[in-house]
Amino acid sequence: MRLIAAFFLSLWITGCASTPSSPIEAMKNSAGPDQLGPGARAVDVPDAVDGLIVGHRLMAAGEFDLALREYHRAVAKHGPNVDVLSAIGSANLRLGRLQQAEQDLTRALEQDGSFVPAHNNLGAALAEQGKWGEAQLHFRNAFIFDQGRSPEIRENLRLAIEMTEKTRYDDLEEHHLLLMRRGTGRFLLLSAPL
Repeated sequence: MRLIAAFFLSLWITGCASTPSSPIEAMKNSAGPDQLGPGARAVDVPDAVDGLIVGHRLMAAGEFDLALREYHRAVAKHGPNVDVLSAIGSANLRLGRLQQAEQDLTRALEQDGSFVPAHNNLGAALAEQGKWGEAQLHFRNAFIFDQGRSPEIRENLRLAIEMTEKTRYDDLEEHHLLLMRRGTGRFLLLSAPL
């Protein structure tokens, strides 16, 4: 927290003439000591801020490209663990990179086969590709491992069951699947902007 406060204080002292395009760019473009003025020192903020946390916040804000970049940065700190791979897969899914999302989420499940957000999001990726049978399997796994607590997972499973029972593709109705991420010991839902 002190590092972030020192960073913003140093920007305020110099009267920063150019405004960065985003808060992430502001942190990454921290000025050198010769640009800050007398008595100020540069602070390396990006190492102090966890890319996974920043990525989750960017996903919630709808900034999927920036979130993906932060998730890739988190790999350097955390390694390719289930949380990071699931987050990368979710960002790729939001960017419409369905096959890449499927690969990332499958890799996450290879590490932890009971990780609820990865099952749910893999189900969403498969459903978006029209693979409703496989999607139903992953929604069912998410429902089981979540112990039926999430109404969103229940709805995704209901929709997948309904879609696998349909025999005519021209009767398909519009659907909105809900993605999940894990943060601070509980499951949080990300709503999709329409």
